[in-house]
Amino acid sequence: MISLFKVFMSEDVLKPVNDVLMSGFITQGKQVEAFEEALKEYFQHPYILTLNSATSGLTLAHRLALTRFTPEEWKEREKYTVLTPALTCFATTVPILNNNMNIGWIDTQRDSCNIHMEDIKRKLSKETKIIQVVHWGGNPVDLDALKELQDYCMEQYGHTPTIVEDCAHAFGSEYKDKKIGTHGNICVMSLQAIKHLTTGDGGLIFLPNEEMYNRAKLLRWYGIDRDHRNKGDFRMEHDISEWGYKYHMNDISATIGLYNLPHIKKLQEKTAENCDFLRKNLKNKHILGIMPSNGLSANWLFTLRIRHKQEFIKYMNSNNIMCSQVHNRNDIHSSVANFRTYLPNLDTLEQEAICIPCGWWLTKEERDHIVQTVNNFNPTERMSSFLACAENH
Repeated sequence: MISLFKVFMSEDVLKPVNDVLMSGFITQGKQVEAFEEALKEYFQHPYILTLNSATSGLTLAHRLALTRFTPEEWKEREKYTVLTPALTCFATTVPILNNNMNIGWIDTQRDSCNIHMEDIKRKLSKETKIIQVVHWGGNPVDLDALKELQDYCMEQYGHTPTIVEDCAHAFGSEYKDKKIGTHGNICVMSLQAIKHLTTGDGGLIFLPNEEMYNRAKLLRWYGIDRDHRNKGDFRMEHDISEWGYKYHMNDISATIGLYNLPHIKKLQEKTAENCDFLRKNLKNKHILGIMPSNGLSANWLFTLRIRHKQEFIKYMNSNNIMCSQVHNRNDIHSSVANFRTYLPNLDTLEQEAICIPCGWWLTKEERDHIVQTVNNFNPTERMSSFLACAENH
């Protein structure tokens, strides 16, 4: 079976990880610091922190967005709304609930699977505190359009909602020649097992300024200032003025990330080459569209819109090619049923969208097999063959 996802783990990590394991110090320490410095260099951005997951990062991001406001508003956070796409991993939705806010589901653009800008505009209100977006498959959202929506909200309702970018798919993506994560919003990336860069599990948060960076640094470790501990007894913390979480990364995960990072360029170039090949060679009358690239995509997913989707999935699996929608729409779950709303584009899209393998691990033969299999998909012929076979029996 040709896999939709695969873990990349460089052999370069083996000795350094073993050294950390045997060092007697495996929690957040010098390796975390070294990894963060390498990431700041890679992204050319000074305000990056490592975390234990992207879900932790989004929970922290929403907390940081809320604490821009007065304590009175913090107490009334259950009145606030986060506008967010329904087509995403449920991990994008959980942080909204963790922060006791309301979900405002936003429809999806059928051509890109990204958030629908006009639907955001329709649903902005004085209660909108955060607009959360997902760069589907690594394809960047139109960040200029988001800035215009912030300005519109200020004109209409007297405040500017915070933009939170869920960049779980987008490590290495670029928008207008700048890497995603560095455009002045609060951004969160995933370093989970099957992402382009993995630490086994982990996440990153990108902050727009030093003040927010320093606050996030405190909140990822309960609210304790690790840089200025009690000199008399290092286990005793000073006053905790704002409580936080246990969201830090450990040195084992950081070491894996540090030694995988030098390979990221090669992996993404190979993946991009595969995606270009697929775009040029996939030709089937049942394909309704192929996800475009708005800027430079990380190409974590290659998404088609195709007729007869369920038949297509069975057909691809029978030809030893894994495919999937990857994420179910979040608004259908019973735990968030009270936020349900009408999303016509997504109603259609979920009948069409499917992801096929495109990653760095594909051989030339596997790539050719995917193209030939997709191009030969003909559900009418398959049904005729099935009926003929049934009649003969």
